[in-house]
Amino acid sequence: DSAGTPLQLSPPGRFLRHVAALLARRLDAEALLTLLKHPLTHSTEDRNLHQLTTQRVEMAIRKTGMPYPEQVAFTALCATIDAEGVAEWADWVGKTLIGHKDTQSHPLSYWVEQHLAIANALAAGPRGAPHGLWQQKAGAEALRVMQELEAEAGYGDVFTATDYVDLVGALIATGEVRDRDAPHPDIMIWGTLEARVQGADLVILGGLNDGVWPEAPPPDPWLNRKMRHDAGLLLPERRVGLSAHDYQQAVCAREVWITRAIRSEDAETVPSRWVNRLGNLLNGLAPQGGVAAWNAMIARGDHWLDQARALEAVAQGRPAPRPSPRPPLAARPRRLSVTEIKTLIRDPYAIYAKHSLRLRPLRPLVQSPDAPLRGVVVHKVMEHFVKSVQEDPARLDPSHLMAIADAVLAEMTPWPAARLVWRAKIARIADWFIATERTRMTHGTPAAFEDRAALELSDLGFTLHCVADRIDRSLEGDVQIYDYKTGRPPTEKQQKLFDKQLLIEAAMVEQGAFASIGPATVSRAAFIGLGSNPTEEPAPLADEPPAEVLDNLRTLIAAYLDPAQGFTARRMVERDDFAGDYDHLSRFGEWDASDPAEPEDLT
Repeated sequence: DSAGTPLQLSPPGRFLRHVAALLARRLDAEALLTLLKHPLTHSTEDRNLHQLTTQRVEMAIRKTGMPYPEQVAFTALCATIDAEGVAEWADWVGKTLIGHKDTQSHPLSYWVEQHLAIANALAAGPRGAPHGLWQQKAGAEALRVMQELEAEAGYGDVFTATDYVDLVGALIATGEVRDRDAPHPDIMIWGTLEARVQGADLVILGGLNDGVWPEAPPPDPWLNRKMRHDAGLLLPERRVGLSAHDYQQAVCAREVWITRAIRSEDAETVPSRWVNRLGNLLNGLAPQGGVAAWNAMIARGDHWLDQARALEAVAQGRPAPRPSPRPPLAARPRRLSVTEIKTLIRDPYAIYAKHSLRLRPLRPLVQSPDAPLRGVVVHKVMEHFVKSVQEDPARLDPSHLMAIADAVLAEMTPWPAARLVWRAKIARIADWFIATERTRMTHGTPAAFEDRAALELSDLGFTLHCVADRIDRSLEGDVQIYDYKTGRPPTEKQQKLFDKQLLIEAAMVEQGAFASIGPATVSRAAFIGLGSNPTEEPAPLADEPPAEVLDNLRTLIAAYLDPAQGFTARRMVERDDFAGDYDHLSRFGEWDASDPAEPEDLT
């Protein structure tokens, strides 16, 4: 392409723009990985080790979460990676990339110096080796732009970091990279001005649509045609005439392909007026063979269109069936959490993918204030609050609850906006929670928080485990189980059919699975909904007694330990718009809930 490539789209241009952004914005995990993965970062002989370490760090960030990397936290995360040279690499990354955001105003020369220092240090790697940032045509053009800025920086005013990022981005956008060695030697892309003075054996006229060739005249809200003529300005028709001249020269080449796009975005296009005139002319010269010539032209073009269609042709394949894999018994899960029982009932394929195939969904690179994190924060707030009330009953008031919420939010929520929104949600339910907590305290006293338990079903060779949010004990020795929900808690009907978390936990308590509690009678179990409409939803212990729940659970587990039982995908989901973590693996969409499952024996 004779116009070259814009410098801002070349690797050095992108690299310099990413580095400049470090000065104006707080570094997040996405920006960190973007720079570490850039081909010009650590562009030295041992870049392969840098790439390997970067991949390991990315997986660690996705696993543990690090929305805004800081030096100490990043070094600690890298210390968990067992590889040679990681400590030196982590120190280099921390010093080079972290902590450059500056809200102060400085002279332009200061920003240029900082920008170039970071860029060179990042490209050179931990040992300051020679790098490839300023090499080749794109690197030379980037160096020219930055050297010109550096030379003129002394005449610049005081800038903020945001202003500098905008300035350097605009300057990089003016650069052009022309590399004669990059394109194919036999293909040239010209504009109309260059095509006027050069020739070629084969000329392809592209974009012969009205509005493109000739170009539609731009609207002029200030001057009409007469006013432009009186002022001595060119009329829009002048540009159309020049475009016609270019077309006439190009169409007289030895071999010409006339091409256009039939559709543009969502609308059909109109052929260029010259294509229409050519067709009208030839079709009007029937005695002279014009119609035959026109048809021959179309036939020659159709040959190449057929070639293109052949490349894009896709044979209709059989859609994937609804899977119901039957792995061997050795590969079937022998340990599930209480919350996974609901998944086993509704979407058994997810249990197969998670435990038999041992696949886990990757967490997003940039951790966001999502619903699961909000649930963790609210659980922590309520746990700390109830514990403090145990120590001093006078603390059972909304102000103390909000004080604990502020402390937990400051520790676990690095997003100011989310912190304010979540605090407002907690404040909205504070009075309700205090009132209902007084009622709960009349039934019993908190005895365990986040208590772990495991129940061995020895006859099946299966283990059930759980973490109970809160367990209270009354003076009579019976137990109440509570589980906090930041969303809508499951209804009584849902608990009977699918969401059996509290019912199973009650059975585990009565079986003595909780070491800190011991065998005890469960008199009450309830979900404490802490959403927009706070509510308390009790578990139907009377209709689903623990002994019966445990028997039904044994039947369910035994069914999936039967070699003939398959793990059917989306067997009984609650809603059609339910999105599972493994829907793409089961190829949901090629089949739907109305399709029968096709069992498949796996070895």
